[in-house]
Amino acid sequence: MKRVVITGLGAVTPLGNNIQDFWQNAVAGKSAAATITRFDPSKFKTRFACEVKDFNPAEYLERNEIKRSDLFTQYALYAAAQAMEDSGLDLSKMDPFDVGVIWGSGQGGMGTFEEEVTKYVQNNFEPRFSPFFVPKLIVNMASGMISMKYGLQGMNYTTVSACATSNTSIMDAFNYIRMGKAKAFVTGGSEAPITPASMGGFSALKAMSTNNEHPEAASRPFDVDRDGFVMGEGAGALILEEYEHAKARGAHIYAEMVGAAMTADAFHMTATHPEGIGAIKAMELALEEAQINPDKVDYLNVHATSTPVGDPSEVTAVQKVFGEKPLLNISATKSMTGHLLGAAGAAESILCIKAITDNIVPPTINTVNLDPAIPKDVRIITGESIDAQVDVAMTNSFGFGGHNATLVFKKI
Repeated sequence: MKRVVITGLGAVTPLGNNIQDFWQNAVAGKSAAATITRFDPSKFKTRFACEVKDFNPAEYLERNEIKRSDLFTQYALYAAAQAMEDSGLDLSKMDPFDVGVIWGSGQGGMGTFEEEVTKYVQNNFEPRFSPFFVPKLIVNMASGMISMKYGLQGMNYTTVSACATSNTSIMDAFNYIRMGKAKAFVTGGSEAPITPASMGGFSALKAMSTNNEHPEAASRPFDVDRDGFVMGEGAGALILEEYEHAKARGAHIYAEMVGAAMTADAFHMTATHPEGIGAIKAMELALEEAQINPDKVDYLNVHATSTPVGDPSEVTAVQKVFGEKPLLNISATKSMTGHLLGAAGAAESILCIKAITDNIVPPTINTVNLDPAIPKDVRIITGESIDAQVDVAMTNSFGFGGHNATLVFKKI
């Protein structure tokens, strides 16, 4: 099997539209949650979210790319452009069939769908749909647009596994490079779910926090007063590259990816298994593939979305894998970014990689009163980031439908 390394990063997040701002604000423990500005939320039970701010797609996208793309694809192209630039890949010296794109999104062009259907109703059901309706809507268009922008002719497809989506994308890219099927991939995920239908749908599920009075403190993983997740949006992009190829061209290497695994709970449409059975197996298999003992893991970025059921079940799984008194540092960064759905795993993978390069563990914010169901022996980093030696980092992502995906990175 080939070794796989990360040579490029890019991000569009509620905490910043580049890697530096994203990382600095995460380390500073800033909350991105505020009242929604994208539409009038006054009639909604949840009226806040973690929106991307000051986004100017023209910084990286051509005018026709913007016109023909839903916001989730614009986020993807923007983050991918940063990652490609960061990687220093000289595509003129590579076979275009050696570089591919595996990109994820849970909802795809939800905003486009709402806009076109609304116009259809407002026009007395006259079918005056835009010729870009379907191309902007379909979930695979982000991967397609990235490949077209850079002439990448290797494997190109999209994964969909709800909130585990971008971890799945990264895992697939990792495995294809290991097997010698490609030299490099642009991978990650993007999501633009802050729309009336999306917010209304999740609200109907009673999955989101309704702390409209204090949105900045609404995402509070493991806190006794947590009442649901906070919606986020954005994209995270990674350049995964075969190690010898990266080494030969003198690339800057952030970290090595060494393990990945995916399992299913086979339990419930929206809830995680209360005993974390699928999550346990995903973490065990990822560590087994990485050939790393649990006691060698320094940092775990947990899925923890601030829901009453999900947070304790993940801690149960963590204790099963790492012991009753796990030595690793744990943080739930969705407390700052909100939940980016299909883009969450990519954003959190970036935070794991930066934790390795900078030896800093970002915090879990807003967790003031730890739920008695969460054992105090579990080392959750709350309030402020800490300096810590991080040689190995892991990230968990779980999705509706019972999807569990875990990735493992290490210092190189």
